[in-house]
Amino acid sequence: MAKFPLHPQRRGAVITGASSGIGLATAEALALAGHPVVLGARRIDDLEMAAARIRKNGGEAHAVFLDLADPATIETFCSTARDALGEIEIIVANAARNQVGSVLDTEPEEFEAAMSVNVAGTHRVIRSLLPAMVERQRGDVVFVTSDVVVNPRPSMVAYVASKWGLEGYARALQMELEGTGIRATVVRPGPTLTGMGMDWDADATNAALDLWRKWGLSRHDNYMRPAGVAEAVMAVVEMARGTHITTLEIHPEAPLHEVGE
Repeated sequence: MAKFPLHPQRRGAVITGASSGIGLATAEALALAGHPVVLGARRIDDLEMAAARIRKNGGEAHAVFLDLADPATIETFCSTARDALGEIEIIVANAARNQVGSVLDTEPEEFEAAMSVNVAGTHRVIRSLLPAMVERQRGDVVFVTSDVVVNPRPSMVAYVASKWGLEGYARALQMELEGTGIRATVVRPGPTLTGMGMDWDADATNAALDLWRKWGLSRHDNYMRPAGVAEAVMAVVEMARGTHITTLEIHPEAPLHEVGE
C-alpha cells in the first residue's frame, strides 16, 4: 500500500491579502484549527488588528507587510514568515488587484500592474517558499482564483486576464508537483461580499453591472460570505493524505423562491 507523508498537527500557514475578506476569513479559520498563521497585506494597520484579534482568541498570528508589486517586500515577507513559523506547510495565494475597465479603457500600465500583482507577485511568493516544502515532501498550496476564469466578465479585462493566467500557472504547477507530496489546488469562488471593487467609480460600476446582466452573468443578487470561501480552503488543506482536490468551485446559493413561483 502506498505511503504518504502525514500532516503534522501544527501546520504553519502564510496567507496573502489577509487584511480583509477571504484572506482574513481563511487566516481566522486556520488559526482556529490550531495552525500558526502569517498574514500578509499592504494595509498594515488592519493586518495588525486582525492578528491581534486572532491572538486574543487563542491563536498564533503574525502580521507582516506585503506588497506583491514590490519584490523587496515579498522577500522580506517570506523570510519573516520562515523565521516566525519554522516549517511552512500551507500557502494560500489570495491577494489580488481588481479594477473596472474595458479593453479600450484600460491603460497598459494599469493592465501590467494587475498582472504584476496577481501573477508575477504570486510567483515570487511561491518560488521563495515552495522549495523547502518540496524537500520535506509535504504541504498544500491553494490559489484563490475567480469564476471569471470560466465566465469572463466584460469591463474588468485586467482582472479576468490575470486570473486566467493564475489558473494556467496553477495547472502547470500541479503537473510539476505530482509525486512530490505537495498538493496544489485551485479554489474558484463566485461573487463574494468583500471590499474588492468598493472603490470603483460608481458610473463605471453600474455600466459594468448592466453588461454582466446582458450577458447572463448575474443570475441573482446573492453573495457569499468570506467565511464560506474560507471553509472551502479548509476542506482542501484538511483533506486526508492520499486525496488531492485539484479544483473546488463554489457559488452563492440563490435566494429561495416563494412557494408557487
